[in-house]
Amino acid sequence: MRKSVLRTRHGVVAAQHRRAAEVGAEVLAAGGDAVDAAVAVSFAIGVVEPWMSGPGGGGAMMLWRQDEGRAYAVNYGMRAPKALDPADYPLEENGTAGDLFPWKAVTGNRNVEGATAIAVPGTVEGAGQVHERFGKLPWADLLQPAVGLANEGLLVDWYAALIIASATRSLARDPDAAAQYLEDGQWPTIAGWTALATKRIDMSGMAATLDRLATAGYRDFYDGDIAAMLVKDVQAKGSSLGRDDLAAYRAVIEAPLKLAYRDAHIHALPGLTAGPTLAEVLASLQAELAPGDQPDGAAFAAYARALKGAYRSRLAGMGDGEAPSAPGCTTHFSIVDRHGNMVAMTQTLLSIFGSRVVSPSTGLMMNNGIMWFDPEPGKPNSLGAGKRCLMNVCPVIGEKGARRFALGASGGRKIVSAVSQLSSFLTDFDMSLEEAFHAPRIDVSGGETVIADETLPGAVIEALAADQPVTTTKRTTFPYAFACPTAVLREGGENMGATEIMSPWGDAALEREES
Repeated sequence: MRKSVLRTRHGVVAAQHRRAAEVGAEVLAAGGDAVDAAVAVSFAIGVVEPWMSGPGGGGAMMLWRQDEGRAYAVNYGMRAPKALDPADYPLEENGTAGDLFPWKAVTGNRNVEGATAIAVPGTVEGAGQVHERFGKLPWADLLQPAVGLANEGLLVDWYAALIIASATRSLARDPDAAAQYLEDGQWPTIAGWTALATKRIDMSGMAATLDRLATAGYRDFYDGDIAAMLVKDVQAKGSSLGRDDLAAYRAVIEAPLKLAYRDAHIHALPGLTAGPTLAEVLASLQAELAPGDQPDGAAFAAYARALKGAYRSRLAGMGDGEAPSAPGCTTHFSIVDRHGNMVAMTQTLLSIFGSRVVSPSTGLMMNNGIMWFDPEPGKPNSLGAGKRCLMNVCPVIGEKGARRFALGASGGRKIVSAVSQLSSFLTDFDMSLEEAFHAPRIDVSGGETVIADETLPGAVIEALAADQPVTTTKRTTFPYAFACPTAVLREGGENMGATEIMSPWGDAALEREES
């Protein structure tokens, strides 16, 4: 499987869905900044890929402002509601949670699924704040493409049908989620195997909410009519989310971690993200990895040791205990405009379809951010009222000489493995973006076993196996054994973009059609 990487002197948008990438490219062609394109893509991708992200979720982004010559970190992660009571999440005597994290099981999976799993969403506030500070085009104009996509409805092709089928049992438990995404309690059928996919899921409720958000402004989600509808809906289903939680929520724009890495710099997120974990990985690689023409067995062994060490620190000190085998339930897109401004933006509902709860008045799927907390008391990341969630997101801006890139990935704990290796490919080995994205990788996500792409040379597998247990696997479309990265790169005045080669919807769209 191969995906070509095209070069242009205009802007590029790389996203996990082609339609969303095209929306961003059109914004750039209309004179928009990379931030304008990011706002448009954020809402558009929430429509066409609603199980991964949307207004009901959270995340973080990294910005590069070319005129200032500096990077910004933006954290719009989710928080626990102020009225949340940990006593409402009693632990089972035995067993572990049945989703992403191997916490002790909570009675009724109340921290994983249903309205009791909903945390305060931050995506809309994050997009709104960066637009207010850096955007050029009107907010309302940037949301209209998403409104149009929602009015069209969600096309049910083979991949959409597969994703919905994987979550059917959970979706069926919420009447509004079932009404929107299922047919008679089952996943939606698609056309015969020799026919065109034409079936669409009605997203008109979401379209009306996005249209309201476009005209009333982003704070309506937190202070206005949308906030009132959202809170009324989820409280009726048992959520502790209140109007005061939304009204008090603010994204944080701050200075990033600036990580010196040989003759390169990597700008990453501080705080309760994977940025500090990436910093530890790079520090280890700086001491152990020798740059060269191509990463060999010694290089991959160094990757594995660095990732294992960083995850030991993360699990002990930051409280994140996600299962290494957990699926990715996030989306990432990267943007560069013709002037060199960049955005690396990650947004998530956390699990596939988040809490599997739809707010009927808004048509929005809500997150299950409460699952990010350890329900067992006395831990670094234990569940508590008003606490900020610990995230695995890791968008970065990297620089080496005349080369600059914006990079990130979806895939839960697999994200750091992908971002660290791709950053090394681009800086230690000077790979092209196309070479880096097609190069096989390993995944080390906190467990003892290294997961290795079976196309790695035998000598690399042997070098890895000399240090730790190794399992080889295929790089497939579903499920993903490795994270799904997305990046843009600027070099010599030319821009380019790439997405995970096995992502069936992922693509890079150019600001203008060029060969």
